[in-house]
Amino acid sequence: MNVEEYISSGILEAYVQGELSEQERAEVETNLSKYPQLRKELDAIEAIQESLLQKAAIQPRAAVKDALFSKIDGTIPKSRVVPFSQPDKSISGWKFAAAASLAIALISSYLAYDYWNKWKKTEESLTTLVAQNQRVADDYNRVNNRLDQIEKDLNVLDNPNFKRVVMKGTPNAPGSVAAVYWNESTKEVYLSVLDMKQLTAESQYQLWAIIDGKPVDAGVFDHNFTGLLKMKNISRGAKTFAVTIETRGGKETPSLKAMQVAGDVDKG
Repeated sequence: MNVEEYISSGILEAYVQGELSEQERAEVETNLSKYPQLRKELDAIEAIQESLLQKAAIQPRAAVKDALFSKIDGTIPKSRVVPFSQPDKSISGWKFAAAASLAIALISSYLAYDYWNKWKKTEESLTTLVAQNQRVADDYNRVNNRLDQIEKDLNVLDNPNFKRVVMKGTPNAPGSVAAVYWNESTKEVYLSVLDMKQLTAESQYQLWAIIDGKPVDAGVFDHNFTGLLKMKNISRGAKTFAVTIETRGGKETPSLKAMQVAGDVDKG
């Protein structure tokens, strides 16, 4: 049995107020003997109700005490005698009803607050669980997308129709290395950066294909990507691939003085 759900159901409050059938009371008493946590919760409910009833109790008048002792002792106290008359039953009944109504109202208010507090905690737990599930779903999607990208990259790397052109660093960037994978039949070009420096926000790298001695734009890129990057298609006849540094967005003609890497296409 889930003890927390059992407590939240309100059956213990109904047990204390005598609202259960004999069968339901017997079931509650059986559970109380089995689960100490239920007994502790029941004691707390009874203590709260007792406190509320005591606060709602009506203090009798001082004359009532004197009259009561007079009847017990058969004598009139020496203190100032106050005539004792039979209280109006209608008034006493009204006061009792008012006190009972106040007690019920206080108990109901506490129970309503208790239920609201438990509901709020449940709502917060649900919100946390939903957020956790969303994070797991986001992580799964990222991993799944990365696996898809790796699979696509492997298809390019394993395809014999793609020529691999290694572009080594020029005197401008001797430590830079990149590679191009080019399929002459489909004109597809993919770029892999092995080691190239980070540029300023105003600059970008630009890939070029040298065809018949003329540079042809193959697209711009930043250094911070993983795997293979799809570039612009390049038709047949490319002899060399090279990368220069240009202003962000690229240029129509390359700045040859800013060439970073270059590599010739294997004639075979």
